[in-house]
Amino acid sequence: MIDLHCHILPGVDDGAQTIDDSIEMAKKAVSQGITHLMCTPHHNNGKYFNPAQQIITRVNDLQKVLDQNGIPLTLIEGQEVRITGSLLEDIRNQEILFTDLENTYVLIEFPSGDVPEYSEQLFFELMSNGHIPVIVHPERNAIFRNHPNRLMPFLDMGVLTQLTAPSIVGVFGKDIQKTAKLMLKHNMLYMVASDAHNLRHRTFLLREAYEEIRKIGGARMIEEMQQMTKDLVNGDKVVCPEYKAIKESRFKFF
Repeated sequence: MIDLHCHILPGVDDGAQTIDDSIEMAKKAVSQGITHLMCTPHHNNGKYFNPAQQIITRVNDLQKVLDQNGIPLTLIEGQEVRITGSLLEDIRNQEILFTDLENTYVLIEFPSGDVPEYSEQLFFELMSNGHIPVIVHPERNAIFRNHPNRLMPFLDMGVLTQLTAPSIVGVFGKDIQKTAKLMLKHNMLYMVASDAHNLRHRTFLLREAYEEIRKIGGARMIEEMQQMTKDLVNGDKVVCPEYKAIKESRFKFF
């Protein structure tokens, strides 16, 4: 199983703080059935700055430690990139890591309470240059949570989405869990990742998340999500499910 989003690198953001933290997280990931894990520290979010080359070096260093400890987990370089107006320039300056070696798919984080006005234009420019944005945990964004159909213009463009496992399990509260389930039922969330930060409050819940997803979309939804995750790592073309709008009355209680 592939985990596309995890903060396992030590001392670079609000995830693992020490190498021992990273080792314990790796062991937990393996116990969940995860074989390949993308290291995605926060980048350019106003607090953390983790450009590509630094991450590549740190991932290589951590992989050596895991190998020395006999932990059967393959690490992949990545980033959780905050949306900014300078993103295209950052890509040209080779500061951005994509999920694949062909620089096709990039994990994009929105501010928790906002969808910047320039987002659609930026995504259009990204896609015109062959880069496909992946909006991470839209179910946790206040705008999308209150108005899930605000996702549709992005989905219409071909932008992808990634659900965070704790959201569907209920770790972030009932409102976010309800939003995640509603989005899943309407095929607005295309894949799931752990977004694990530590083993105390933000641990790996990928296996538990897939069980909740099974209740909504059955084995087929799980297979499609896992295939898309694999496609993102390989840089292959993805097949998106047919999404549909949510009736306004369904989410007014948020």
